[in-house]
Amino acid sequence: MGDDVEPYRIAVPDAVLADLAERLDRTRLPDQIPGTGWDWGTPAPWLEALVAHWRDGYDWRAEEARLNAFAQVRTAIDGTGVHTLHVRSPHPDALPLLLIHGWPGSVVEFCDVIPRLVDPVAHGGDAADAFHVVVPSLPGHGFSGPTREAGWDVARIAAALTVLMGRLGYGRYGVQGGDWGAQIGTRLALLDPDRVAGLHLNMALATPPTGSGDPTADLTDDERADLAAMTRFQREQAAYAALHISAPQTLGAALSDSPVGLLAWIGERFAGWSDGDGDPLSVFTADQILTDVMTYWVTGTITSSLRLYRETAIGGALRTPLPFVDVPTGVARYPGEHVLRFPRSWVERQYRVTHWAVLPRGGHFAAMEQPDLFTDDVRTFFRTVR
Repeated sequence: MGDDVEPYRIAVPDAVLADLAERLDRTRLPDQIPGTGWDWGTPAPWLEALVAHWRDGYDWRAEEARLNAFAQVRTAIDGTGVHTLHVRSPHPDALPLLLIHGWPGSVVEFCDVIPRLVDPVAHGGDAADAFHVVVPSLPGHGFSGPTREAGWDVARIAAALTVLMGRLGYGRYGVQGGDWGAQIGTRLALLDPDRVAGLHLNMALATPPTGSGDPTADLTDDERADLAAMTRFQREQAAYAALHISAPQTLGAALSDSPVGLLAWIGERFAGWSDGDGDPLSVFTADQILTDVMTYWVTGTITSSLRLYRETAIGGALRTPLPFVDVPTGVARYPGEHVLRFPRSWVERQYRVTHWAVLPRGGHFAAMEQPDLFTDDVRTFFRTVR
């Protein structure tokens, strides 16, 4: 492939789907103590219902066609493949916008917002808000395929995405991200400040102020509650990340071999991180969840996606203080986001914040959960930097 950018279409072999069907037919569900629910992990009855739909009602070929309705390309950057949805707007003055997913997300997160962003006129908006949209599958994730060497941490991915935007012919562009997308987008803005017109985050990074005093002394009651929610998350829900860091290959052996195990592991994240009171099917359709899971299953990339946690941890990227981000930054706060929820004053020590929005609904998977709210906020911020 070299440095070429080649058109791409998803075409999962029939044999992969046949193998999946056979595995689903042989599903052995775990036992469960009566009266326990999501607080013990992914419940067996929930899994049983999703597996039945996956086996008998879910249509991958229809989902594949939906993804293939978006123009796609694939290229090689720094020795690894990068798959990208690349959807150009019909409006010539559109601003290029790079949308960066996290884990266990995928390009599927953005399927509902891409049409709104690319052609706002067709969705009741203004042509002045149009974007050329670029949605890469992170290296080691989905249709980018597995990474084949060590060293693919968030900093290296950020550098690869600056190359991607250049190969696609874009000079000045915007960046949006949450989860790993926020980590990568922040570093991308630091690497490429002359080309990044603005940075929009739904999970902004920050650290407490240093000094001898109490860093929470000047915070509001709501901000202290946010920090308490983050602390609960780290205590009660962050064991997954520790396992990804310590033993991605061990966990990968289980998740690569069992589609139901993969569904349970990813489904628990959708339950705990979305704004649905612990019921992911109150926020997402079964097909949305399964299609996201399928992007990892049919590509064999779950293990390489887990390795990103270890690569980033052992590479020191999360321990090294980040410089101040002087690119105009918009922050969207969704009530169901508890993974990182820093006080505004702390965030403003890290970024040049020019837009701060508090949204009424939504969680960690903002674009997928609340496509209209997400689109409106992205449009509002980027009007200030076009």
